[in-house]
Amino acid sequence: MASNLPLQLPAGVSDLLPPEAAALRQLEQRLLNCFRSWGYQEVMTPTFEFATTFQAGSPAGEEGALYKFIDRQGRVLALRPEMTAPIARLVATSLRRRELPLRLGYSARVFRYEEPQAGRRREFHQAGVELIGAGGVAGDVEIIALAVESLAQAGLEDFRLGLGQVAVTKGVLQDLALPPEAVASIKSALASKDLVALERIYDEYHLEGERRRRLELLATIHGGREALEEARACFGRTAAAASLAELSRVWEALGAAGLEKWLFIDLGILRDFDYYTGIVFEGYVPGLGAPVCGGGRYDGLLAQFGYPCPATGFALGLERLLLARGETAPASAGGYLVAGRDLAALLKRARELRSKGTAVVLDGESRSRQEAAARAAARGLNLEWIGE
Repeated sequence: MASNLPLQLPAGVSDLLPPEAAALRQLEQRLLNCFRSWGYQEVMTPTFEFATTFQAGSPAGEEGALYKFIDRQGRVLALRPEMTAPIARLVATSLRRRELPLRLGYSARVFRYEEPQAGRRREFHQAGVELIGAGGVAGDVEIIALAVESLAQAGLEDFRLGLGQVAVTKGVLQDLALPPEAVASIKSALASKDLVALERIYDEYHLEGERRRRLELLATIHGGREALEEARACFGRTAAAASLAELSRVWEALGAAGLEKWLFIDLGILRDFDYYTGIVFEGYVPGLGAPVCGGGRYDGLLAQFGYPCPATGFALGLERLLLARGETAPASAGGYLVAGRDLAALLKRARELRSKGTAVVLDGESRSRQEAAARAAARGLNLEWIGE
């Protein structure tokens, strides 16, 4: 009798077969161990909460990105689209009386109704950290340094982290004194690095001379210390000057720690203009058209939960990290295939081996040592034959 059950999955979700699941779990544990080594304690939040939690300034909390549903009391709930807002809510409630700063880490599935792309589905895995209660340069330096180490621990070698400062963008746009619709268009063009769209905006709003040059620099400035010097020369007398000086101090501290080779300046990085308040960053690897990690300072978010407090953090996309690494399975940990005809003896021997931390597969079906040896070899396992 034919089954009427669907055999296909909805768009944007996928099954993980054993090698893929093993690779993801191994990566997840490596990252959580890395976070713990820096003093970050793991927290877990519910898969769904009231939708208003995710609308409190979250970059993924836009109406169109949320998977929403209504409970039996008529309240609007949503699957979490990211972890920063839930952790902000957690800190403002359960951890409100804890001494600051708080160092919290996580690994979780998140859900966003957006167009699927390479390394990103509508259900995907994130791991990350939040540093709550640490303002200024010291907190920014710690988070960026931890992001660099996390990418290295994830098995990436050829990666770079771009550093930006959204307050610089705010300062430049404020000085332009343009109408709100123009500002929105500029933000969109900068976020997508659409230089053609920016050209149209220059013409439409008659941006010329120094005003145009400053906006062009936001979109194109890219590099190391020389990029910072160029930015200082252009923005030194604008509202962006203080924020740029802060970015310079962060750069100098990271450089003194030997991390400069993984970093570059990119003032076009916005991530989400309204959500972040200071230094932002994204991690890239060659050949992947989307960042593998991203984060920054968001000093205004916790105030929306009634607990004003500076904060910064980042998240890594596990599927994108695996895609960037170019592998789907971890190295085999080895183990045994214990085979024979005496099931009780097989169970006893398997228990002995497992007590030593060894993985064991039972085989009570092979009719000979040769047949069992072939099965063990096919699985990459050592054979232990029980019996004659």
